Amino acid sequence: MNNTLKGKIALVTGGTKGIGKAIAEKLIREGAQVIVTARNKPEDITGYHFIAADLAQPESAEIIAQEILDRYGRIDIIVNNAGANTGPRGGYAVLSDEDWQEIWQLNLMSAVRINKALLPSMTAQQSGVIIHISSGAAVLPIWDVTMPYSAAKAALNAYSKSLAHEVAAQGLRVLSVLPGMVKTPLMQEYLEGLAASMKISLEEALKVLTAKAGNLPLGRMAEPEEIANMVVFLASPEASYVTGTNVLMEGGLIPTV
Repeated sequence: MNNTLKGKIALVTGGTKGIGKAIAEKLIREGAQVIVTARNKPEDITGYHFIAADLAQPESAEIIAQEILDRYGRIDIIVNNAGANTGPRGGYAVLSDEDWQEIWQLNLMSAVRINKALLPSMTAQQSGVIIHISSGAAVLPIWDVTMPYSAAKAALNAYSKSLAHEVAAQGLRVLSVLPGMVKTPLMQEYLEGLAASMKISLEEALKVLTAKAGNLPLGRMAEPEEIANMVVFLASPEASYVTGTNVLMEGGLIPTV
């Protein structure tokens, strides 16, 4: 791939760290004009347009959409990457309504609202790609680690499939990418918390987590850049016949066909 997205306008939510940052950087290298959202402005925003926004707040989507359309007049690629597994460990009994609501808002409703705000401009131009960053946890939930997160991401997958069917006739493509365990700052924070709660080392915490998930056939976590490579390929004309698909990138972790 070489400048395959030159001139395209792309939005990456949660794009200042981890997978989102890698996606934004890859989109820039492929020639896209990139808009990144996050709650906090990073020190270096060279190469992209930054919009501060908390996507757990319903009004944020309209504010983001208005700024993009006012400045650029259109949107070609939406990568709904914002999300996190913020709930406490321990299963149903320790999860409050507030835990469920927080996870649902960030991992599902943020994407629903962003899409709703920007889809009219995409349908008007009869082109566009929407990619949801879901999770392998949607198809391999771990009851004491990912219960509400898995439920929200599974709902995101179903929503993505439905939306793909609805907008295909308008020339739009909609997909989901489902990473497994990825070496990101959020994963590091999670492992540190797990290690502290269990009074074990980081290496032991990683072994505990991978054992719960069924171990990693490739023997390592993914790098954020590996996820970014797939996302940018799917956003490109080279994937023009791919839509409505949930693309697993979990290093062989999911044991089913």
